[in-house]
Amino acid sequence: MTRSDAPGGLRSLGRLRRAPVRRRVRDAIAEELLGTPRSLAVVLGFTGFMLAVGIGYYAPTAGGVPVPLWPLYADSAVAVALGGIALLSLVPTVRRGGHVTDVPVSRGLAYLQTVAFVWLIQFGLWPLVSLNLAFGEYLAAPDAWIYYWGVLGTHLCFVGLALLFPAFGRTTRGALALALALAVGNVALDYGVGYHPPLLYEPGPLLAGATLAIGVVSVWLANRSFRRLGDDT
Repeated sequence: MTRSDAPGGLRSLGRLRRAPVRRRVRDAIAEELLGTPRSLAVVLGFTGFMLAVGIGYYAPTAGGVPVPLWPLYADSAVAVALGGIALLSLVPTVRRGGHVTDVPVSRGLAYLQTVAFVWLIQFGLWPLVSLNLAFGEYLAAPDAWIYYWGVLGTHLCFVGLALLFPAFGRTTRGALALALALAVGNVALDYGVGYHPPLLYEPGPLLAGATLAIGVVSVWLANRSFRRLGDDT
């Protein structure tokens, strides 16, 4: 079968291999989900809900962690908070009727958007490893539908949210370096010092290594996904 004989769906999937096509699809989805005051308010409301859940998760154990380290300890909640702030930067443009892809850019926003993207991806994927390393224990827990399925579903929403950011965000070498440093620092704090998120088991080197790998891949993905500040080609 030649390419011209392939079904339309297969040809469409083939076109998604091209970066400009993927960018147009991403921008269209971002415009649909974030491009009107009502849709943006819904996404912001859901982000606020996820933030409240994250705070509730970390609050009972935060007292045992020095206050200056809370931003690294409560990593999932902080990721959502950063994502929410990045979304709030869209509000003036969307209220004026402008396109999401045309929001103003700045170096400060580039740092915010890059770190938010990396943390949302990193800690959105992290439960896929951390919970499945003790799969039986989590499914046997009294509230397994929350501690396993609820956590996985909510955190995968982090990833979906982050993937919209390159439609309006930018990055810089400095922002990528900061995101990488924070990813490494978080792993050192969680598994070197012992201030890891509450789990039903004591994590070891496998989870530490997987978390670091996810962080590095998240930074790589940010580098591939975002346009550089000042380069709108």
